[in-house]
Amino acid sequence: HNVRQLKFPDLSLSAEPVDESSVKKMILTFEKRSYKNQELRIKFPDNPEKFMESELDLNDIIQEMHVIATMPDLYHLLVELNAVHSLLGLLTVVDLLQELTDIDTLHESEEGAEVLIDALLEGQVVALLVQNMERLDEQVKEEADGIYNTLAIIENMAEFRPGLCTEAAQQGLMQWLLKRIKAKMPFDANKLYCSEILAILLQNNDNTRELLGEMDGIDVLLQQLSVFKRHNPSTAEEQEMMENLFDALCSCLMLPANRDRFLRGEGLQLMNLMLREKKVSRTSALKVLDHGMIGPEGADNCHKFVDILGLRTIFPLFMKTPKKMKKTGTSEKEHEEHVSSIIASMLRNLKSQQRSRLLTKFTENDCEKVDRLMELHFKYLEAVQQADKRIEGEKHEMVRRGEILDDSMEDEFYLRRLDAGLFVLQLICYIMVEISNSGISQLQQRVHQILNLRGGSVKVVRHIMREYAESIGDGKSDEFKEAERKRIMDLVDNF
Repeated sequence: HNVRQLKFPDLSLSAEPVDESSVKKMILTFEKRSYKNQELRIKFPDNPEKFMESELDLNDIIQEMHVIATMPDLYHLLVELNAVHSLLGLLTVVDLLQELTDIDTLHESEEGAEVLIDALLEGQVVALLVQNMERLDEQVKEEADGIYNTLAIIENMAEFRPGLCTEAAQQGLMQWLLKRIKAKMPFDANKLYCSEILAILLQNNDNTRELLGEMDGIDVLLQQLSVFKRHNPSTAEEQEMMENLFDALCSCLMLPANRDRFLRGEGLQLMNLMLREKKVSRTSALKVLDHGMIGPEGADNCHKFVDILGLRTIFPLFMKTPKKMKKTGTSEKEHEEHVSSIIASMLRNLKSQQRSRLLTKFTENDCEKVDRLMELHFKYLEAVQQADKRIEGEKHEMVRRGEILDDSMEDEFYLRRLDAGLFVLQLICYIMVEISNSGISQLQQRVHQILNLRGGSVKVVRHIMREYAESIGDGKSDEFKEAERKRIMDLVDNF
């Protein structure tokens, strides 16, 4: 701990070494001064000079208490001596709380951290922090910093204990974040931080996704993103905020109820425009469409996408992967994966006239879309075969060393194969078997013609699709999985 203390030479005003008894003394002094200050404030509410001195004394001891942040193993004293309660009542201590909850410090002493976080949560820390932020005026620099530091406390606690996100969101945080994000203020560090906290709250959490949906948050996100339809973000920070908001939107779309809110908020129209505008936002818009259209819950969005002439936007992106991908840091594979996934979702979900319009696309210009599909098929097949070779070699080595190939190892190998290109390959094969089964003979003929021409085989495609059918339906009901498997296997048998 000595090393860390060196950072705070100015804070240990007393020359005595800091140990358990001096920390106790410090906390008790803080309690006394805090009480006195409150007493005087109540007695002379309109007469600041009467409580000014007690205020300065209180601030001195709060400054001294920063040294406790270097000793998480003494955090329990803050709780036992009831200081957490007083600290929460004071909220001038935002920067002290921020230091106490510094994520690296928390991990230094897990028990100290647990005790502190429990006490903070018991004191409804988030509700209090939010109320405090509502009182702050960001035109004043210190108060704007106060908001930034408050968000840091929340981020530290959420990182140490992800389970508190639901509670935090319900204690007014979600509402405050949405209000701050849509506030008509110039872009700044606080807005960036808000977008980051919002994305953290929504990660793998259906409760917060539902809450955001109920608070019309989908509209707020779409409004904020619409700025980037025709303009690129002007700085790296602004681009980071844009990406956080896109991540938040993708996250929300994992919840079926939000698909409808996205549809009604004209989210599809906005994403479609972004794809046409060729700005930095294009890549993320593609990802949002993918999230909005996937699975049976994406059916309404798929139909609407065809109605707003989305096929004219998506197919050029399928035919040719944009060169400018490097700028946004997206890989070619990621682009091809999202586009293939969107087309696969449409083939899965579209009925009647919208479905015919999609299939017609594949026949235009002498089936050029099928040619491109097959080109991608062989590209990813080769990538997967390379990966399979490497993995087989490793398995062979493991067996030779007498290691056991358990299920978790097999899962890891499967994930590696998906990552190497198997996931895209599955989508492409799915599109191949769907269009071959569409009743349009020229599509089926063209798929098989190219397969034979390039020495591919129906057997390989069937094998890929069987494996895909096996892995289907994460978190869905058994009936759904069964029906979906049967549907895919019927397509495969007819291929």
